[in-house]
Parts: sequence; structure tokens; C-alpha cells
Amino acid sequence: MRRMKRILLALLAVIVVALVGGYAYMMLAFPNVGDAPDISVAITPERVARGKYLAENVSMCIDCHSKRDYSRFAAPVVPGTEGMGGERFDEKMGLPGTFTSSNITPAGLREWTDGELYRAITSGVSRDGRVLFPIMPYPNFGKMDKEDIYSIIAYLRTLPAIEHEVPKGEANFPMSLIMRTIPASAAHETRPLPTDRVAYGKYLVNAAACAECHTPMEKGAPVPGKEFAGGSAFELPNGTLRTANLTPDRETGIGAWTEDMFVQRFKAYADSAAHEVSVPEGGFNTVMPWLFYSRMTDEDLRAIYAYLRTRKPVSNRVIPFTPRQ
Repeated sequence: MRRMKRILLALLAVIVVALVGGYAYMMLAFPNVGDAPDISVAITPERVARGKYLAENVSMCIDCHSKRDYSRFAAPVVPGTEGMGGERFDEKMGLPGTFTSSNITPAGLREWTDGELYRAITSGVSRDGRVLFPIMPYPNFGKMDKEDIYSIIAYLRTLPAIEHEVPKGEANFPMSLIMRTIPASAAHETRPLPTDRVAYGKYLVNAAACAECHTPMEKGAPVPGKEFAGGSAFELPNGTLRTANLTPDRETGIGAWTEDMFVQRFKAYADSAAHEVSVPEGGFNTVMPWLFYSRMTDEDLRAIYAYLRTRKPVSNRVIPFTPRQ
């Protein structure tokens, strides 16, 4: 009996040592992206203009890092809150923890170097070494042209400073450990010329992280073969929203859409009055930031359409919205 007890205690000790060792390894070895680079981004009118376009209309930095009014259609950004952070993303949305968008105005980035900001945007590691949850799609941003990232940094430096303290996010276990392995060093691609519409459209789709919302997920991973097929669910105060099928399937996707129809779908929301519509209790609403996307150029929207038409058609009929009972 004593022999058996000693064996069990020895096994328990081995398990404890293995767990402690594994935890220590994860904490020490990851994230493995190196120090923030020593860079200084020159703020030029060209960079600020390009960065504004990307941050507001393509990569949606301003959309997530501002206060949104969910009582109105498409939850437009509340004027005067641009970049101040504070949007909450939590378990109610199916996420493994509670995360809050940070203050990216000069007030929030006062102590940040350009290199630290670059590393956070492209590799997901904060100034203090914390790993950022990839609800901010830094794996996508790390593939963008380096000059585009510099342009975003230049633009953020010009935002009006808003003093607004934001709580740090916290992932649930074991995601708190798993997410430490996600950051990777940036692998920048050269932005294709707009004349190569498919390649340029692919670049924009990555920069906008379209697949992140429009691909169904299971256990935190994209469902193989369902890329861009829609169906991802978002829990809103009024009900459950599901993303659209963007594949060229004629019955359930955009296969029957012409290029002009696709562009017009976005441009229909260019008038800000469309976002002054109050959403009644239980009424349809969306997290799709139509007002920002409507300000993309026709050329860019047509390039996105050209790329999406090259994707494999996937039959996946989506129920867009289910009101909360």
C-alpha cells in the first residue's frame, strides 16, 4: 500500500513539474517576434491621406477603436470619439475572454515609439510585451505593404488627442496561453498595381480582413472549404447577426451580382442620413460599417469584386438575422 502511494505521489510530482515547466516555457519562449524595431515614421501629407483612407475605409481601425451607436443602423461611430477606444468584445460575442479596443489617439499612444506601434499593428505584441487578441487582425496587417503600415501610423499621430483610459483585455484559460503562440514577425507584401485588378483586390480583401468575418468558424478555427461562405454569428442587443456569403455561388452568394450591383451595394450608404435611422427593439441591425466602406473608391470596390469572383463557389444559405426573443 505504501509502495503504491509512493508511486502515485511520484507520478503526481512528475505531472506538476511537467505542467510548471510547460507553463514556464510558454511564458518565456512566446511571443517570439523580437524587440520593436527602431524606426521613425516621417509624417507627410501623402502618408496621412493614405493612412486616413486605410484606417477609416479599408482596415477599419477607427471603426473598432471608437464608440459606436448601436441604436442606429450599422452602429455608426459617435462623432468626437474617433480613436478613443473602449469598445468591448466579450463572451456574449462568443469570444474566449473580455477584450477592449485601445485608445489609439495621441493621448493613448503618448509613450509609444513608432516601432512599438508598428510591432503591435503587424505582429500583435503591445508596448509592454502583452499579446493582443487577434480580434484585431494583425496577421492580416503583417502582410500589407510596409509603406501602408507607415501611412496608418502617420495618420494615427495626427488624430485629435482624447484622454480616455481603457481597461486591458483578458483572455480565458487556456486561450491566455494559446494566443501567445499566434504573433509572428511581419511578412510584408508589395501592394500590387491597381491595373492588376485581381491581385490588387486580393490585397484589399486581406487589408480589410473580409475573411475573418465572412468565414464560418468552429472551435476558433476557420471551417476548411468554407472560406468567404458567410454564416459567422455576432450577438447584438437586438438579436443574432450572421455574415453574408461572399463566394460566387449563384444561389446563396454573389454569383448573380454584376460588378455595378456590387459597387452600388456599398455606395447606397454613402449618404450619412442612412445611418440616422433608429433601430426598433428586435429590429435588424448590423456591425458592418457601411458608412466607412461606402467611402472606398469605385476602383477599389471593383478590384475586390474581381478577386471575390475568382473564389470557389460555396453553397451556404445564410439567415441574416434572428431577432432576440
